[in-house]
Amino acid sequence: MIRSMILGVIGGLGLFLFGMVLMSDGLKKVAGRKLKFVLETMTKKTCIGFAVGALVTALIQSSSATTVIIIGLVNAGLLTLKQAIGVIIGTNVGTTATAWIVSISGLGFLKIDMYALPAVGLGFLLQVGGRTRVMKSLGTILLGFGLLFLGIEYMKDAFSSLEESTRVQQIFVTYGSRPLFALFLGVVLTMLIQSSSASVAIVQLLAMGGAFGTSWRLAIDMAIPFVLGAHIGTTITAQLAALQANRTAKRAAWSHTLFNVFGAAIAYPFVVLGWYGTFVDFLIPWELSQSTIAASIAVAHTTTSVINSMIFLPLTAVLEKVAFKLVPRRPSEAAAQPTVLERHLLHTPEIALEQARREIVRMAATAKIAFGSAIAGLLNGDRKKLEAACVAEEITDTLQYEITSYLTELSREQLSDDVAVGVPVLLHTVNDLERIGDHAVNMVEIALRKVEQKLSLSEQALAEVDQLNREAEEMFDVVIEALETNNADVAKAALRNERNLNRMQLDFRRSHVQRMTDGRCTPEAGLIFVDLVDNVEKMGDHLTNIAQAVIGGLQWDGIELKAIAPE
Repeated sequence: MIRSMILGVIGGLGLFLFGMVLMSDGLKKVAGRKLKFVLETMTKKTCIGFAVGALVTALIQSSSATTVIIIGLVNAGLLTLKQAIGVIIGTNVGTTATAWIVSISGLGFLKIDMYALPAVGLGFLLQVGGRTRVMKSLGTILLGFGLLFLGIEYMKDAFSSLEESTRVQQIFVTYGSRPLFALFLGVVLTMLIQSSSASVAIVQLLAMGGAFGTSWRLAIDMAIPFVLGAHIGTTITAQLAALQANRTAKRAAWSHTLFNVFGAAIAYPFVVLGWYGTFVDFLIPWELSQSTIAASIAVAHTTTSVINSMIFLPLTAVLEKVAFKLVPRRPSEAAAQPTVLERHLLHTPEIALEQARREIVRMAATAKIAFGSAIAGLLNGDRKKLEAACVAEEITDTLQYEITSYLTELSREQLSDDVAVGVPVLLHTVNDLERIGDHAVNMVEIALRKVEQKLSLSEQALAEVDQLNREAEEMFDVVIEALETNNADVAKAALRNERNLNRMQLDFRRSHVQRMTDGRCTPEAGLIFVDLVDNVEKMGDHLTNIAQAVIGGLQWDGIELKAIAPE
């Protein structure tokens, strides 16, 4: 019996999780861009962000998926930490929808397996035979929906034999009646399977199978600590998603962890005293029985999430401060914050535009640091220099977001003709500088390939890289001075640098081919050299755009933007 139960649970859990993944993927393909747009635009207020987080999570059936999207948006600078916290709190309420779906299987009048198999068949046909991407995605959703319910049915059948085994029931009752152990088990299981919905579903199905005995009130008391543990365990997904993200995204992940841990800590004493079970018993309008136990656990799950949300929604600022304590600001983060973009100056557009230009000069200097650090790291195999280049690039990303937001707000004011035509030019300049930062990161990746593959460049190649470096640095200096002084004559000197970089690209490619022919360069080292030359030349293209903007008086008239191939 035990072996068949274990095998049934493994198979059923696999189908359940696979179904959830398919449903989530299908929904994201159908409405992925719209989903991100909704999360970006409808989270300005904490309460609205909470509602959006709950709704999106209920739709895609995964708080983990929503949280990972939120971490990505924070990492990209599209959401602030405070906005993210509101959405994350909402995901905890939205994820309870799965528990309600599972509770349906406990109702005798509805046979889930009657609809699950047709859903699998129809979903597969749409996925394979659908002529449009939307039809294929709808097939994926339907297939995932069917597999999810089939998984529930398999787990339900596996646990149904528990009702006949008093020994197994005694084991569950003995250990499950220890709230701290049940909470710990919930944490561990959820961390392992990366889904609080699946963990809570397992508890619901265990209760329906009679694992907690026939005292349904006792079953509720044993299930609630496990649900609290599942709330804590699900935060591991956000922490994993934030490992490679920036520090703001890490703070968002920690806010998720803090919210769930503190929520569990607040509820735990009431669980131990039995008051929480009494409260849930008071809330449910039906009589506790084997057929309603899953729905009763769903009520407990939802109640926990709603109460925690009511407590912490007004305290988002406190969670934000604690997150900053856990992940403190680095000096580089302070450097990433704009220094002269004062919101109160927006009502004097001429001054505000000048302040934006000054911030752009600072962004250009940061882009130069990213380039210089990447070149130095590549030539010397210096990982610290490469890290410095990545930090500088992150600063340019932040400054791009802040300056763009500032200029967008400025465009809503009553503007003179000069200011009105100057705003879009500065926006393009900001985008050019951000692309330069991206090319610096490309150079970092080239340098890492060189280090990991233990490659070396020939003396001639190193000399050519040095020439490129000096020419590009001179061009950076010229463009920064031109931006700072708004001097068209200075900007014209950058056009000469750009011509030199174009000539170097052609000459160095020819000499590279000759070195390959002579056997003085390996193919792997040659690829690194060519990639480096191309990235530096494209940086020159973007700097040329900025120089042309200065030559045109930071207005569209007289500007001839250089055509740049897709990157």
